[in-house]
Amino acid sequence: MLTRRWKIGLIATTAIAAVAVLFVALRSNSGSTAGAATPHPGAFAMPVPVTKIVKKTIPIYLEYSARTESIRSIQLQAKISGYIKEQHVADGSDVKEGDLLYTIDPRDFNAALDQAKAQARRDAAALEYTRANLDRGSSLVKNGFIAKDTYDQRTSAVSQAEATLAMSEAAVRTAELNVAYTEIRAPFSGRLGRNQAPIGTLISTAGAPLNTLVQLGPIYVTFNPSESDLAEIQKARDVGAIKAEVLLPGETKARQKGELTFVDNAVDRSTGTIVARATIPNADFSLLPGQYVRIRLAIREEPDALMVPQTALGSSQLGKYVYVLGEGNKADQRLVSLGPVEGDLVMVTKGVSATDQVISGNLQKIGPGAPVQPLPPQ
Repeated sequence: MLTRRWKIGLIATTAIAAVAVLFVALRSNSGSTAGAATPHPGAFAMPVPVTKIVKKTIPIYLEYSARTESIRSIQLQAKISGYIKEQHVADGSDVKEGDLLYTIDPRDFNAALDQAKAQARRDAAALEYTRANLDRGSSLVKNGFIAKDTYDQRTSAVSQAEATLAMSEAAVRTAELNVAYTEIRAPFSGRLGRNQAPIGTLISTAGAPLNTLVQLGPIYVTFNPSESDLAEIQKARDVGAIKAEVLLPGETKARQKGELTFVDNAVDRSTGTIVARATIPNADFSLLPGQYVRIRLAIREEPDALMVPQTALGSSQLGKYVYVLGEGNKADQRLVSLGPVEGDLVMVTKGVSATDQVISGNLQKIGPGAPVQPLPPQ
């Protein structure tokens, strides 16, 4: 029994000694390897592109959501009754002022015109006779061959014939107007809509709709600036015309430009906004009435604005920031306040100076105070 216990104790002692020797050896090896392979944490500097701050004069805009409106949009109507004889322009066509659009069967109206002209000629002949009769009576009344009352009757007959001829001539003009109404022409340049009166349609009552005509150029862009912006807009209007730029959804560069032409005379109490309107030439007809767009008003210019690349901006819980190249080539984090955007640059109103160099890349790989290796921007 004692012999067995002695053997177990010897085995345990030998195992403990072996583990101790192995631990000492491993610790020695790991210490020497770490000392040889791991560099000093401050020895590596992250290469980063740096950019000088751009100092320039930029326009200051007020931007709003807006909707396009046609200056003139009318419903083409027939003023007379008749059958539609011909449609001269296809639906959706762009037309010029005076272009012939529709023709109503003119035969009835031409006949009425001929009748009115014939009546006028008859009345003109009657007037000619009564005048000649009056001229003869003027000499006879002086010699006493006809009574004064007879002469007065001839004078009255001339006046009545003149009035009758005037009525006939008015009837001729009315008939000519009715003939002219058989041709429906464009009152202004614009674009037609969908036809509502196919060929052969009987226009039974005056005022029946045929089509719609919308003016596309120029066009209005209506928006609602807040009353807080009204003072700035009025101040800019006192200096001169306010230029306006219109951007379609998804666009970053304006294709249409015009100017502010109207500001309403009262603020809406319920919304605190006022109706304003810009007039856009829209020469290419790319804007259509009813579209949602964005409009920018250039109210003034900001001289010596400090501009940095948008790629140099970072975000944190404290707000927007940039890294600038600090003393000893270390990244210096600056919280910034931003202004308008112009292309790839954004204006910084607070947080940097004109002499700073901004780090514009590898922002995720550096932190405040991290050593960096400045590179020229790509």
